[in-house]
Amino acid sequence: MNPLFEAAREIQDFMSGKGWKFCIIGGMAVMRWGEPRTTQDVDITLLTGFGHEEDFVQPLLAHFPARNPNALKFALQKRVALLKASNGKSVDISLGAFPFEEEMITRATPFEFAPGLHLVTCSAEDLIVLKAFAGRHKDLADIESIAMRQRKTLNKNYILRTLRPLCELKEAPELIAMTRCILEGKKWRK
Repeated sequence: MNPLFEAAREIQDFMSGKGWKFCIIGGMAVMRWGEPRTTQDVDITLLTGFGHEEDFVQPLLAHFPARNPNALKFALQKRVALLKASNGKSVDISLGAFPFEEEMITRATPFEFAPGLHLVTCSAEDLIVLKAFAGRHKDLADIESIAMRQRKTLNKNYILRTLRPLCELKEAPELIAMTRCILEGKKWRK
């Protein structure tokens, strides 16, 4: 089996065993909704809320090796735990607390990546919101591939409605115009 899938299953099984709320995002979710591409790590959002992050990070660090020194301090300050699965694959666990992240996790569903391997990923719409908010070149390419493959089923109103307050917070209204353009099947030009 693909080592990245093995790492994702290991982390998912650990979190499920704890009764935690989470979903896979990033490149692995793109494999589900867009054009498959290579990715080097597993990206997960774990719903911790504000003020209880250590209750989640401590058990993660007790079970999985950290990829950086002072891992607890880093995770609490940057809101991301950088870990390794038992097979050495990198896992980035974002500590989610915002209403969008909670809704994203609620909307997440399992997908069979390989026979018998079901991993919980965010929806195509929520993945587009995450990618648009990040706004990097590779994120724009991912949005285009998701929009192309999912065009008939995407809830475009949800995407734009959800993205708007995030872009206002980031003071980046151009991200809304960019996303709308891509969702309409046009090439984005700055």
